[in-house]
Amino acid sequence: MKSVFASLFAGLVAVSLSGAASAQTVKWDMPTPYPDGNFHTANNRQFVDEVGKATGGRLAITVHSNASLLKLPEIKRGVQTGTVQIGELLVSTLGNEDAIFAFDSIPGLATSYAQAKKLYAIAKPALSARLEKQGMILLYSVAWPPQGVYAKKDMAALADLKGLKFRSYNPATARFAQLLGASPVTVQQAELPQAFRAGLAEAMISSGATGVDTQAWDYLSSYYDTQAFLPQNIVFANKAAFDALSEADRKAVLAAAAAAEARGWAESEKLNEGFKKTMAEKGMKVGAPTATMAAELTKIGETMAAEWADKAGPDGKAIIEAFKK
Repeated sequence: MKSVFASLFAGLVAVSLSGAASAQTVKWDMPTPYPDGNFHTANNRQFVDEVGKATGGRLAITVHSNASLLKLPEIKRGVQTGTVQIGELLVSTLGNEDAIFAFDSIPGLATSYAQAKKLYAIAKPALSARLEKQGMILLYSVAWPPQGVYAKKDMAALADLKGLKFRSYNPATARFAQLLGASPVTVQQAELPQAFRAGLAEAMISSGATGVDTQAWDYLSSYYDTQAFLPQNIVFANKAAFDALSEADRKAVLAAAAAAEARGWAESEKLNEGFKKTMAEKGMKVGAPTATMAAELTKIGETMAAEWADKAGPDGKAIIEAFKK
């Protein structure tokens, strides 16, 4: 009998330890499009560390940076299908799927961090609803610094870009290029230096962060700080994977996400001027747009705002109206 009880006890201990181990080894993969030096990636890594600590190691998230696991256009589908459990992408890249996803990329609408935060708060319910309908949950969003125009030469007007190959990274920047009379070409951030050196792209609109990440001074000469808009990255998770976590671990993920959102926005704003300073120190001409550029940008922004509101339907019109109040 002692032998039987000993065997039963050993079995129960083994099962208990096995259950404890499995509870500690829920693993998620998190593809991101940007390099480790990028502030979004650093923020995501801190989020992952905080989740690990708050869950006592029960949820382990591995960040796969610089498009090493999935390229940006593949990330949403990866999360939606459960191939990966969580991911980060530039939300406006989904603008062709649903215009609501491009709420943040209308030139001249929200041109400061305060305005961009207000716009995000207004658009967030519609954005979250779109993702949840597709089996995903929005965790947090962080803005890039305001977008400026990069070129290989000095310009007096945006019209100087007519006929050039203009790098686009979402449907909105492709439309921006078209309205300039330029030819949009899709190039992901990791491929920028090669694309410009090969002549596949000749100008672009992007943030100072992108300029520093890709060492734009090696292939471009001028940066015009147009502050056109502040596009946002979102971090989102597969809802089934999220719902499979314990209630305590779900709360831990949401708390870490809220902290990451606040921290990321603050870091973006803090770093903005430094990015421009770095580019200037490296030899790029960095300055404000000319009056002509500002007027051209306003006109293009009005056109794109009207087009976006039509495509986004009632939700889009409501977002614009609420933002302008």
